[in-house]
Amino acid sequence: MRNAEVKRKTKETDISILLNLDGTGKNTIDTKIPFFDHMLTIFSKHSGIDLNLTAVGDIEIDFHHTIEDTGIVLGDAIIKALGDKKGIARFGDATVPLDESLARVVIDISGRTYLHFDVNFTRSDDGSNVNPYLFEEFFRAFVNTANITLHVDSIRGNNSHHIIESIFKAFAKAVKDAIKIVNKDLPTTKGVI
Repeated sequence: MRNAEVKRKTKETDISILLNLDGTGKNTIDTKIPFFDHMLTIFSKHSGIDLNLTAVGDIEIDFHHTIEDTGIVLGDAIIKALGDKKGIARFGDATVPLDESLARVVIDISGRTYLHFDVNFTRSDDGSNVNPYLFEEFFRAFVNTANITLHVDSIRGNNSHHIIESIFKAFAKAVKDAIKIVNKDLPTTKGVI
């Protein structure tokens, strides 16, 4: 079983994640930020990763710490659940629309940390009071903790809710492809990831 449990407590946040990479997308998510909960639910559903996540943060100040630290804990949990990474596909990519928006996400579980985030929000209209640029911080924290390469591109879109949601769906599908078991070998010519 490719499971992991990670807890992280700081003066700003207290986050707990329990996940199963080989699940069916069942989830219980509570960050006290409804729009973020919605995005994490989408991630769980479309990746097939079972995810129980609770986060208590200093949201009375702003949502930055909770969103960023959740990226840290999710990245840590996924990389722990992958173990030695033997047999994984390693690469995944997906292009997903949502109405006028179209997003592409490409992942390499490489042991190399890199984030390319080419997303511009012309309007902040998701109705959630979440600064849409905080999602770049989420993905940067995820990448830095998991030591992966991630490219996130918004191909088109003008509604920030649609852009973010299409990104999270593409992210989920790319992760799903990258973590699937395809053989028994380590997916590298270097002998180590």
